[in-house]
Amino acid sequence: MRKLLNKELGRKSIEQYKNAEKSAFFIVLDNVRSHNNVGSIFRTADAFLTPKIYLCGITARPPHRDIQKTALGATESVEWVYYGSTADAITELKSMGVRILAVEQAEGSVALQDVVIEEGHQYALVFGHEVNGVDQKIVDMCDMCIEIPQFGTKHSFNIAVSAGIVLWELNKPRQKKI
Repeated sequence: MRKLLNKELGRKSIEQYKNAEKSAFFIVLDNVRSHNNVGSIFRTADAFLTPKIYLCGITARPPHRDIQKTALGATESVEWVYYGSTADAITELKSMGVRILAVEQAEGSVALQDVVIEEGHQYALVFGHEVNGVDQKIVDMCDMCIEIPQFGTKHSFNIAVSAGIVLWELNKPRQKKI
């Protein structure tokens, strides 16, 4: 087995990325405080062809050196917009017919592996503050809460890890088509 060289990975240029067919999953960051988490989520969003990231409230915005350090240029490929209020972003997405899914531990949440994604629909995945999670007011606006099953003592993932797990799982049907 030989490790592939960077030139063998088939990486898209920024122009190719912008012209590529995007996934059905927007990302909404509800008051995410860590610049490094924001940068990591940009990088993950790029990997899964996310159409847009909504940065809301206190969530850090590019350009910032700590975001750039972890994003590795993904702030140039992934489209993003800032909203002072997460509720305003959710309202806009709903007006576009986007279904809103909070990634949160909540009564009646659906286990990630049991979420049914309907072809032809778009979804917004809402990730919350590192300590407080998705604000209850925002949870109330969502169509569903999805939860990543966990088996240890912490029942908590880093937000950037959560974004990677959720995007990987929800994009599985798309992987079979490629």
